Amino acid sequence: MPKHSIKIGLSFGLTSAIITTLGLMVGLHSGTKSKLVVIGRILIIAIADAFSDALGIHISEESENKHATVEIWEATLATFFAKFIFASTLSSPCSSCRLTRQLSSASCTA
Repeated sequence: MPKHSIKIGLSFGLTSAIITTLGLMVGLHSGTKSKLVVIGRILIIAIADAFSDALGIHISEESENKHATVEIWEATLATFFAKFIFASTLSSPCSSCRLTRQLSSASCTA
């Protein structure tokens, strides 16, 4: 069973990556129809948002005053890598364009 700090980082990082990246993909694809723009922006958000969320988790865990320094850094790094890796995998041209087309058409028919 993973440590509490790792579970926090992974669960927050993956949830945030899914919501942020899919929203970005659908919005950019709808607006630009450019694969290059979508892929570029996904990679940018994979880095910038991963840092932002990791810092947020770090400060949150630190402010509780009940975790060891090692646990705080484990949660921080788990958040960063979970978000960065998941968001980066969606930048693959095949997966991102196919997924954004499906999401765009679903939102247009709803």
